[in-house]
Amino acid sequence: MEPSQVAIIGSGLIGRSWAMVFAAGGFKVKLYDIAQEQLTTALENISKQMKEMEKLGVLKGALSAEQQLALISVCTDLKAAVEGATFIQECTPENLELKKKIFGQLDLTVGNSVILSSSTSCLLPSKLFTGLKHVKQCIVSHPEGVISPTDLDLVMSDGLGMRYAFIGPLETMHLNAEGVSSYCERYAEGMKLVLNTFGPVPEFSGETVQKVNQALSEKIPVVPKVLDARRKWRDECLTGLAKLKTQMKSD
Repeated sequence: MEPSQVAIIGSGLIGRSWAMVFAAGGFKVKLYDIAQEQLTTALENISKQMKEMEKLGVLKGALSAEQQLALISVCTDLKAAVEGATFIQECTPENLELKKKIFGQLDLTVGNSVILSSSTSCLLPSKLFTGLKHVKQCIVSHPEGVISPTDLDLVMSDGLGMRYAFIGPLETMHLNAEGVSSYCERYAEGMKLVLNTFGPVPEFSGETVQKVNQALSEKIPVVPKVLDARRKWRDECLTGLAKLKTQMKSD
C-alpha cells in the first residue's frame, strides 16, 4: 500500500522535528516553506540528525535513515504541498495573524476529511479557527488538560530531562533559536500570555493530589519494600549518568 501523506507547513526547528516524527512512522512528508534556501537547510539538518541517530542506535521507527529521508520532499507552493495530504501540521511562528492567514488559505483548499493541526503553544483554538468552513477538522497538537500523571513524568524523564542532565534551561533556550535574544523575540509574548493565566497558587490538596497519588501508586505501590527498591534503582541510574557525564567531559 502507498503510505499516507502529510504536509508540514513551516520548516523551522518545530517543522523539522514533525517531519522526522512522521517519516519515522512511515508517512510520506511534504515540507513547505516560502523560501527554497530555508528548505534546503532544513533537509540538510534533518539528514544529519537522522544519520547521527542511526549511528548511535537511537533512530525512531523501523525504517533506516536513508528510507526515512526518501519519504521527505520539499515544496514552495502551498497548494501543491497539501495536495493528497490526509493530515496537515502547521508550524509557523507564534503569530496569530500569520497562523490565521495560513489556515484561511488551507480552508479554501482542503477537502472534508483532512485534519488541520496547529503546533501553537499558547494561542487559543477559538482565535485560530473561528469562521473556517472546516473548523470541525481543526485541532491543536499539544496536550490541554488531558495528559496523565504518568505521561507527564515521561515527558520530563524521556524528553526535557534528557537534555537538562547536560545543559540547563537557559542554554536549552539559547540552542532552540539563534541565541537567547532570538528566542525571547520569538516566544516572549506567548510566554507572557501563558504566565498571565496561571492564577492563584494551588493548594496542593484535594482531588488533584488524590488523582496524581493514585496514578503513581499504581506504578509504584506505597509499600516500604517497593519504594526502597525504586529508590535503589534511581540512585544506580544517577550514578551511571554521573559517570557518563564525567567521561563525556573528559573526551
